[in-house]
Amino acid sequence: MSKHLGKNIVLLVVIVMSVMALNACSGTAATKPSTSGAASSGSINLTGAGATFPAPLYTKWFDQYNKLTGAKVNYQPIGSGGGISQITEGTVDFGASDGIMTAEQQTKAESKHGPILHVPMAAGSVAIIYNLPGLGNGQVKLTGDVLAGIYLKKIIKWNDTAITSLNPGLQLPDLAIAVVHRSDGSGTTYIFTNYLSKVSSDWSSQVGNATSVKWPGDIGGQGNAGVAGQVQQLPGAIGYVELAYAVQNKIPWAALKNSAGKYIEPSLAATTKAAEGVTLPDDMKVMLTNSSNPEAYPVAGFTWILVYTDQPDKTKGEVLAKLLWWAIHDGQQYTEPLSYASLSAAAIVKAENEILSIKYQGQPLVSR
Repeated sequence: MSKHLGKNIVLLVVIVMSVMALNACSGTAATKPSTSGAASSGSINLTGAGATFPAPLYTKWFDQYNKLTGAKVNYQPIGSGGGISQITEGTVDFGASDGIMTAEQQTKAESKHGPILHVPMAAGSVAIIYNLPGLGNGQVKLTGDVLAGIYLKKIIKWNDTAITSLNPGLQLPDLAIAVVHRSDGSGTTYIFTNYLSKVSSDWSSQVGNATSVKWPGDIGGQGNAGVAGQVQQLPGAIGYVELAYAVQNKIPWAALKNSAGKYIEPSLAATTKAAEGVTLPDDMKVMLTNSSNPEAYPVAGFTWILVYTDQPDKTKGEVLAKLLWWAIHDGQQYTEPLSYASLSAAAIVKAENEILSIKYQGQPLVSR
């Protein structure tokens, strides 16, 4: 009996040592992404800054992820321009933008910290909002040329024939149009001016497409919330904000004529249609404005998280990669209730590949 007992003890010791060795080896391997968010991240704090466009969604995401994992995310919605600046300087763990970084911006960032990714999180529409007493959602119809004319200050009153001809039977007031735009560097501005540059040669040649442009006039607002607030306060005002801000503040929006000649209001369905049929590049730097889809709203776009491929801190980098993985999977359930469109299956695959490329000292931080 003692002989058998001795053999059993030796066998047990061998098994225990083998398990310990296996666990030790697994600690050096990439961590498998957790779509459930169940893996604890302890008290790790991440910092991010940028776009106000997705701020309502990010607030929900980061609160929910904190409850699931313990990871805390301090996100400052300072505008896409600010987000690009801060991720370039390395003062935040991630940036956020609704505008694609210019070649100059990307070169500057990558010269300091290496390759930078544009990881798509969701899609949204830019609603053209107005303050015209008695007129609700979609009652005012506009074309891209007319909208450009308004922002170029060539059309200055609501009863201008350029507008009334599009709205027969609608009593538009003899009221000056107060043009409200973003005062900060903005991805919402990038989407808006990208659209105007596609539909108006005058806009393209005189103002162009960027996160910050030289506006012909009138009033600047800080962030989406600032533009929404200015439009609400000023009778006759027109502005542009992410759809969630119009919905939350109950500000009416215009119906825009799309490339197929249909007047479309901003909505989840129309935003989703804008992304259909678009060839998605591996780096996901693609615009959705002026879609050829007849059901698409023409001023729509992705919103991206900007993150470096080569992470300087292994622990933070791993938490960040897991957060992004959760966002493009489980996190998508929170998009539609907040007026954002979920990523398509094809977009998720592209985003997955980007997240899987995030590394620390050459070693991937997550794996399938």
